[in-house]
Amino acid sequence: MSQPKASIKPYHHPAAGWGALKQVAAQLALQKIPVKGIMTLLAQNQPDGFDCPGCAWPDKEHTSTFEFCENGVKAVAAEATAKRVPPAFFARHTVTELMGWSDFDLENEGRLTHPMRYNAATDKYEEVSWDGAFELLASHLNGLADPNEAIFYTSGRAANEAAFLYQLFVREFGTNNFPDCSNLCHESTSMALPPTVGIGKGSVTLHDFEHADTILIFGQNPATNHPRMLGELREAAKRGARIVAINPLKERGLERFADPQSPFDMLSFKGSKISDLFIQPKLGGDLALVKGMIKFVIQWDDEAIKQGAERVVDLEFIAQHTNNFAAIAQDAREESWDLIVEESGVPLAQIEEIARVYATGDRVIATWGMGITQHKHGVATIKTLVNLMLLRGNIGKEGAGLCPVRGHSNVQGNRTVGIYEKMPVEFLESLERVFDIQVPKTPGYDAVAAIQAMIDGKGKVFFGLGGNFSIATPDTDRTWEGMRKCDLTAHVTTKLNRSHLVHGKDALILPCLGRTEIDTQETGPQGVTVEDSMSMVHVSYGINKPASPMLLSEPAIVARLAHATLRNSKTPWLEAIKDYSQIRDMIERTMPVAFRDYNERIKTPGGFRMPVPSSERIWNTPSGKAEFTVQAIPVQSPIHLAREQYGDQLFVLMTTRSHDQYNTTIYGMDDRYRGVFGQRRVVFMNPVDIARLGLAAGDWVNLVSVWQDGITRRADKFLVVSYDIPQGCLSGYYPETNNLVPLESVADGSRTPTSKSIPVILEKTTAPEVARAA
Repeated sequence: MSQPKASIKPYHHPAAGWGALKQVAAQLALQKIPVKGIMTLLAQNQPDGFDCPGCAWPDKEHTSTFEFCENGVKAVAAEATAKRVPPAFFARHTVTELMGWSDFDLENEGRLTHPMRYNAATDKYEEVSWDGAFELLASHLNGLADPNEAIFYTSGRAANEAAFLYQLFVREFGTNNFPDCSNLCHESTSMALPPTVGIGKGSVTLHDFEHADTILIFGQNPATNHPRMLGELREAAKRGARIVAINPLKERGLERFADPQSPFDMLSFKGSKISDLFIQPKLGGDLALVKGMIKFVIQWDDEAIKQGAERVVDLEFIAQHTNNFAAIAQDAREESWDLIVEESGVPLAQIEEIARVYATGDRVIATWGMGITQHKHGVATIKTLVNLMLLRGNIGKEGAGLCPVRGHSNVQGNRTVGIYEKMPVEFLESLERVFDIQVPKTPGYDAVAAIQAMIDGKGKVFFGLGGNFSIATPDTDRTWEGMRKCDLTAHVTTKLNRSHLVHGKDALILPCLGRTEIDTQETGPQGVTVEDSMSMVHVSYGINKPASPMLLSEPAIVARLAHATLRNSKTPWLEAIKDYSQIRDMIERTMPVAFRDYNERIKTPGGFRMPVPSSERIWNTPSGKAEFTVQAIPVQSPIHLAREQYGDQLFVLMTTRSHDQYNTTIYGMDDRYRGVFGQRRVVFMNPVDIARLGLAAGDWVNLVSVWQDGITRRADKFLVVSYDIPQGCLSGYYPETNNLVPLESVADGSRTPTSKSIPVILEKTTAPEVARAA
């Protein structure tokens, strides 16, 4: 494999712009589809086209000419690629050899074409028939002593139809073991919102972004992770909305953005300003920062009462719609300013400034990503953010509300239709009534529990509906240990990835259709449905010829697996996949309120919105009101305990994506907005910290995780890059740094891995041989 030339070059241009257009051309050329790629992109996010297989940001205009972004182009180009990985490829390469390839090189080989089975004698994957693959799976599953010995993972890419069939099959089989990508990313959101506002989904729509006068952006990098969001922020900024970015890393996309569809932005070369303020809390400091904002609001409100002036809080809203205001107000009054400043890492004057922006805003949106959720106190932080928004009635009115920005394109839809290890009993009982089956009520394994079960020998079969589980998860060495203990691992996928090489004693690769491809079943081409981050459900139709005639759709793979495994099932598995409208009818019968007239409503361009009661100020909580909750600023976290031991030698590391990356998929070796080219093993450090440790930018260090279980976790050979990040904080890319996240280091209340707050120490080392040669 060729090594790209590595360099560090500070980036001073706006996000997107000419650089994005250049990358569009480069990606289509890399995948050898210069013409096909353009034609494919013109059908992306259109009423009669396909939904982007990348992020879950909604489509502003489902009939617009261009509804794609740079990273959406990368996702589509990778799927529509002209490159193929046929059985002959596996005949040339052993699994041991392929393990030495980079993640980029593995996926860059192209689309898989045939189902493959691992042969331990040759250490190679060999072609297997689909019937043979399903027979092998059924044999392993039916041979288990207990259905709970099987683990069924779900990627957020699976559409509603595949996900619903999948959960139905697995529950009829007898387990609730549903680890999914939400466990790893936004589970803290899903745990924080229901007890406070009654539903684990955001309350806003794109219409609200058009009417907001203030937008608070916590812990996210839209330019890389959901670039189309920048269009909404640009329009809001242009009409005078105040935008505050709250993020430890100074991200270019939160400063300036050049819309490729704007002649002014493109010709000016400066783009449009996005944020009015950029606040940089230290890693994990958001809870203290938000409590500081609340303390200021309460302080100003108390002063208004004394002076007989207009109240700062929305007293009418609080009285009618909330509980426990007095408790959080008193907690704010008693909170220490010294503790708030120390734990947030933000000067008091800046906290006051952002609090004043909030307090003088009439219609405020708070939006957040994994920079909030992947901390030990992620749930508490989101609950505190809810407190802030409730103070001035900023939930359930036009131009205001809560906006958690999800990752993969249908991760929210998967949860809606049943992909969850502890679905409500009402849903499970509905399945039993509709399908005349018995389903387990005991909660199953989440992602962390699934890994531990495999390590302990309790998880013996692993089935992955998409994704790259062994790379997406924490504690890489231990995850791989667990995967390799399995009797069988099987993965539904479009392209080769690392998880297919970290296999059980028996292993299958099951290639499926991509979102861009025509899915033809007995009654003709089929559409599938997805739910975006704002609860809009719409239909997606592929337009390209399948990469191989041997590919099956995800619903077909699930249905045929269920048919082969559940010999006495009364569920019409094979009948259901003849016409996917039948699957949608099944979903509607199971959830008749949420999916009323499902097949009819998806015919409307843009689809329909799922019920979100908090948007209407209906609070599905036990009290029937939104709940203020008192949350303490953490002072005895693993970070605090590690700092007691290591002092100022202790750093807090966050894992993050590069710009040439979406989730675990690596599209290239550059991260141009951060000025990194041709390499990924870098660690971003504050220049003061670099000097304090006697290092220099360009030196090399090893990262060693600090955890009290006696296990050594390290990631070696990282290039030191000077960057605008708070002192004591570091950032590095995943999956390269995932091994530093202990399996037991999870968020309280959600069990999300704490990938944004990893205590580490640094060891100076020498440059790797490849770097010297370069």
